[in-house]
Amino acid sequence: MPSETERLLGNNARGANSTPSIFQVVISRIYNALYLALSSSALNWLLLFVPLGVLAAWLHWGAVAVFSLNFVAIIPLASLLAYATEELGESIHNDSIAGLLNATFGNAIEVIVGIVALTQNQITVVQASMLGSILSNLLLVLGSCFIAGGIKYSQQVFNQTVAQTMSSLLALAVIGLLLPAAFHASLPKKTPDLDRKILDFSRGNAILLLVVYCLFLFFQLKTHAYLFADTGSTDQQTGTPNDEAVQESSSDLENQQQSLPVPEPASRASSRSSHGKTRAGLVMRPKSMYDLKKVARQEHLGASESVAILFLTTLLVSVCADYLVSSIDDIVASSGLSKTFIGLVVIPIVGNAAEHVTAIVVAYNNKMDLAIGVAVGSSLQIALFVTPFMVLIGWFLDVPMSLYFSSYETAVMFVSVFITNYLILDGESNWLEGAMLICTYLIIGVSFYLYPDTLAQ
Repeated sequence: MPSETERLLGNNARGANSTPSIFQVVISRIYNALYLALSSSALNWLLLFVPLGVLAAWLHWGAVAVFSLNFVAIIPLASLLAYATEELGESIHNDSIAGLLNATFGNAIEVIVGIVALTQNQITVVQASMLGSILSNLLLVLGSCFIAGGIKYSQQVFNQTVAQTMSSLLALAVIGLLLPAAFHASLPKKTPDLDRKILDFSRGNAILLLVVYCLFLFFQLKTHAYLFADTGSTDQQTGTPNDEAVQESSSDLENQQQSLPVPEPASRASSRSSHGKTRAGLVMRPKSMYDLKKVARQEHLGASESVAILFLTTLLVSVCADYLVSSIDDIVASSGLSKTFIGLVVIPIVGNAAEHVTAIVVAYNNKMDLAIGVAVGSSLQIALFVTPFMVLIGWFLDVPMSLYFSSYETAVMFVSVFITNYLILDGESNWLEGAMLICTYLIIGVSFYLYPDTLAQ
């Protein structure tokens, strides 16, 4: 039996705990926010590389160590940034604002790395990373999605209207990036102020592309939202299982379960309620791998916690990106790799690794509208928003960042968009089409491995 003193102490303790102090509430909210954020993705264990990357730069471990460690460190930070953006969108309870948040922060890593590179006058790296992000999404990611879906389904279908809209916008993006090169080629090399004319044309072009991007957001979120709503959450069978998938199934019921979309609890970004219906376009995307593997948590970050994580993550990305970009010159000198190859092939992996895996997984689960939204939508964001925005940032920083790419780079861009548009216009996909896209990407990668920076400049 407890003594009288113990009973009194217990009552006092319960009384104290019944009204927690402000300090306890703050600590509890911080702990809860950190727990939710750190458990949001299986990639978050890579956050251990963030302090290692900073230490590598401070202690002068060498360019290879600095580049590699900060390269890996940015991957989980990108996933964390996407998670905080989605949580902030959920806390707002407004579909349009949530869509704008996703559109703004969807490629935040590319924006941050690009701004850091511009401050260091690494124009070649910025242009190559923009082009590389477009190519990796259009060819590598989309091709991987087609192959992943083709493992279970001989043929998959997706929203043809959305695909046609995106194809048209991709064609416009090619025009915006191709005309500066054509303008440069049509003028004599001795034309007075040729570089200034190209720069002025690029800046005007960038403003117009940003206007088109804003018009598309208005088209998608307001006037024609019905075209993009609920495209990823249909209950209908949208893929034809191949023979091997049928043989591996133990019953007809299991076959039906395999063809069903990922259920609502597993992907909050795939099927939202009043404030976030599924968008097959570029503003609503599956968030991260944990959405596809685990039952969604009942708890969500509040607006203040989401903003705090966004701010902290952006700060860390800026630091790691600064060290990464600063080491590129030494990497080029020691390895023989060109800046163009690093920007076009290596750097795009940083900001899109988690998103790429997500796209492949949703394609495997027959959610092709979401997969198209991730792959093609991200390319559109880069072409219509990030790249023109980099031109305006360069204008503000007095850095001659333009939309003028070399003839070979524009040809590569044209070919990539052409084959992608040709394959998605019919609203159907299979594994062979995916193999074609990946093969195209590998051919381009090999060519840029041999492509010297002098030609790119």
